[in-house]
Amino acid sequence: MKANRLLSATVIAVALSVPLALMARADTDTAIPAGPNTDQVRTAQLVHGLLSDSRYAYRPRALDGAMEQDMLRRYLEALDGSKMFFTAEDVARFEPNTKALGNAVRQGQMEPAFAMFALYKERVEERAAYARSLLTQDIFDFTGDDRWEYDRKKAVWAADAAELDSVWQQSVRNDWLRLQLAGREPGQIRETLDRRYRNLGTNIAQLNGEDAFQTFLNAYAASIDPHTSYFNPRSTQLFNQSMSLSLEGIGAQLQRQDDVVVIRELIAGGPAAISGKFRVGDRIVGVGQGTDGEIEDVVGWRIDDVVEKIKGPADSQVRLEVVPAEAGLDSEPVQIVITRARVRLEEQAAKSEVIDIPGVDGDVDHRIGVIKLPAFYQDFQGRRSRNGDYTSATRDVARLLEGFKGENVDGVVLDLRNNGGGSLNEAVELTGLFIDSGPVVQVRESGGRVSVEADRNPGVAWDGPLAVLINRGSASASEIVAGAIQDYGRGLVIGETTFGKGTVQNLVDLDRWPGNEQKRFGSVKLTVAQFFLPGGSSTQNRGVVPDIKFPVTVDASEFGESTNDNALPWTRIAAVPHTQYGDFSSLLPRLDALHETRIQQDPEFRWWVEDVEEFRAEREKKYVVLNEAERRAERERQEQKRRDRQDQRRALGLPLDPLAEDNDDGLQASERDIALDTAREKAAEERPDPLLRESAAILGDAMRLLGEDDQLNAQVLPQSTRPNSWAR
Repeated sequence: MKANRLLSATVIAVALSVPLALMARADTDTAIPAGPNTDQVRTAQLVHGLLSDSRYAYRPRALDGAMEQDMLRRYLEALDGSKMFFTAEDVARFEPNTKALGNAVRQGQMEPAFAMFALYKERVEERAAYARSLLTQDIFDFTGDDRWEYDRKKAVWAADAAELDSVWQQSVRNDWLRLQLAGREPGQIRETLDRRYRNLGTNIAQLNGEDAFQTFLNAYAASIDPHTSYFNPRSTQLFNQSMSLSLEGIGAQLQRQDDVVVIRELIAGGPAAISGKFRVGDRIVGVGQGTDGEIEDVVGWRIDDVVEKIKGPADSQVRLEVVPAEAGLDSEPVQIVITRARVRLEEQAAKSEVIDIPGVDGDVDHRIGVIKLPAFYQDFQGRRSRNGDYTSATRDVARLLEGFKGENVDGVVLDLRNNGGGSLNEAVELTGLFIDSGPVVQVRESGGRVSVEADRNPGVAWDGPLAVLINRGSASASEIVAGAIQDYGRGLVIGETTFGKGTVQNLVDLDRWPGNEQKRFGSVKLTVAQFFLPGGSSTQNRGVVPDIKFPVTVDASEFGESTNDNALPWTRIAAVPHTQYGDFSSLLPRLDALHETRIQQDPEFRWWVEDVEEFRAEREKKYVVLNEAERRAERERQEQKRRDRQDQRRALGLPLDPLAEDNDDGLQASERDIALDTAREKAAEERPDPLLRESAAILGDAMRLLGEDDQLNAQVLPQSTRPNSWAR
């Protein structure tokens, strides 16, 4: 059977790390078994068969001694990447198991891996108990020169429990100091931290054999390359949900607080929001199926297990027992019957706005339409159904572009910042909205065969001035679009150098081989190809370099493909013929000069640069002092800086920063008032965005310069090839 017949959805997204406590399926027994069950043994064998076969994997790797060492290292990083739980003594106990890790995958003999996971749970329980015990001790003097070295990724393992005790003392002291600086009294601090450390122990105690299995199998998958991973059946469902921007359920975002699942947000248009019976902060304490199914008490459950009970097919009913946000937890719950529906996750969909660029006389010089695209999403299943009704990033962007025409927009900025990728097909089709037709990306498979993914639909949705805004968080599909626009000379690329992920992954359903009616084995996202831009260059490791550069927010040594020790190297192949709509090289020096002059007069952009430099300098230290006077002085300096900026905003007539009073409260997300925290997130979305405004201004500069100079216009945009004139 050919590999491409086994591969379903093509995805090229940057993998996101998922907390261990959110990964597993429901399992009433949280004890880690001695070894895997029958399904897990079969799953491991299927995964090994895929990843060791060059017909499927782009860069298969033999499961030899070197890889076994790599697997052990990655498994330890997954369990205890901060080196806060295991000691060097523990790690030394694991070393003899290294040679058994190959058989753990090939034959499903995972007893050593499960034993390591069980010890991890024990160590977390011990550390949580130790942290709680410190809260009654006299260790909270903050007058010395101690420091908390919080970045422990490269630290050596603590020699023994006594040395680890010292590490935890500094960590707990920092937690205490943050709350003390936020104005909390010792009794409040002790109560907050005791609950925090208790919850840490509880959450890890709920991990089960499925968690151990998935975590270990991902250590194997990540040893192949950084973007290969294993999803169990529930994780597969969540992945497909994120790609389709839809789910079947009540339409509520949930969060766990202590032992209870709480409503964090009501999704607009969903059943919960439409019913008017729910509020942010309401606590769900019981769930029953249908109108008469038994109500199950879900207090203390893992959040993923509660979500599984609440979700269900559209038009089915679920009964929820809810304690209102304003009531005490021991109050009588309210029972609500709600009919599930298919809910679209609009928050992650493409959105638009229009920025007016003023001219020298104060009038509007140009109207710039902005499209913010968080991901290249597509409802794979809906598209395969061929009924024409499916979610698509390209469709949404095309609709927004059409709307711009009615708003007399002169140019468009496509904002791909922090867009980690998604569907390869969407990247190709979305690029086609801006080019007449032609190759978008070259795809080289493991055997060396190169195919070309092209826009084959003549015509464009937008033929005018275009800029693409990128940053270090723009990856994969975002890099394809930005790189293709750059290769074609179709628009300006502005911002930071991108992530540098130039590989293609396919999602393989492991249940299709045995022909299971029920989902038992999950799926594998494996690297099957490397992509290259029309000009022949790979984005791998190097990323897409912008035409107009903004200050770097995150260094390449800290974030990006180049930080992965087993990432593919950069390379290039032959270019393929493609239209050259323009060549902006002669225009860039003028745009840079105008950009530099403008940002010197733009206080918001200067503030952003100052904050970036300060943030990077702070990250370089990798520690915080435990001296209260120093920390308080720094806190007061930051507060004064924000007050001064607010005063300057008022004097200059600029919008006020809605988060200017947002100081460090010392709390974790699960410890805050959910309604207030959600409101804070919404306010953050309304903060002034000087980078977006400056990108629009740069595009406006290009349009004005080309409109004023016919010779430059002809040089940058040859009449024979350009979609239309930028001189608007």
